[in-house]
Amino acid sequence: MSTRAMPEATLYSFRRCPYAMRARLALRYAGVPVQIVEVSLKAKPAEMLALSPKGTVPVLALEDRVIDESLEIMHWALAQHDPEDWRLSTDPTAQARMAALIAENDQVFKVHLNRYKYAERYPEAPMEHYRGQGEAFLAHLDGLLQQRRYLLAEHPSLVDMALLPFVRQFAHVDREWFAQTPHGALQRWLREWLESPLFVGVMAKSLA
Repeated sequence: MSTRAMPEATLYSFRRCPYAMRARLALRYAGVPVQIVEVSLKAKPAEMLALSPKGTVPVLALEDRVIDESLEIMHWALAQHDPEDWRLSTDPTAQARMAALIAENDQVFKVHLNRYKYAERYPEAPMEHYRGQGEAFLAHLDGLLQQRRYLLAEHPSLVDMALLPFVRQFAHVDREWFAQTPHGALQRWLREWLESPLFVGVMAKSLA
C-alpha cells in the first residue's frame, strides 16, 4: 500500500518516553506523515488532554480516530505500510511468540525496570535485587539473539521495536554494569539498533 495518500497525523510525544519512542519507530518505518508535538509532562497541552483525558503519551490523532496506546499505534502504522513484514504475517507461531514477549516486557519487565531505575522509591529491597529480576528477561532475550540476528526472525520485526526502548533504558541505568554482563548478543543487538538510521532519526531533536 502506498503511503503517499495518507493524511498527516499528529503524534503527541515525549522524546525519552519508551512508549512514545516505539510508536515513533513504527510510524517512521511505515512512512506515515506525522506532525510530532513534543509534550512537557509538567504542562500537558489542553488539546492533547481533550483527545485523551488519561494524559499519557503517545497519543496519535488521526482524521477519524484517536489512538492512545503505543502498541495499538504500532499495529495501526504497520497496517498502513509494512515493507519488511515486521508483523511476521505468514507465521502464526512467530506472531504468538511475539505477542507473548511484548506482554512479558510490558507487564513484568517494565515493573522491574522502574524499580531498578528508581530504587530509592522502593527501599524494601536493594537496587541490585531489582536489577537481578530484570536481568532474567535480558538473559532470555540474549538467548534468542544467540540463535539469529533479531529476536524472532532473520529480519527485524515488531517485537524488536517494541522492546528496544525498554532494553535501552535498562542498559543506560548503569552502562558500565551492562557492558560487563555476559549478554554479548543482546549488547550487539542494542548497539546496532541505537546506531541505526531509523533510531537516530526518531531521536533527533526538532529544530522548530
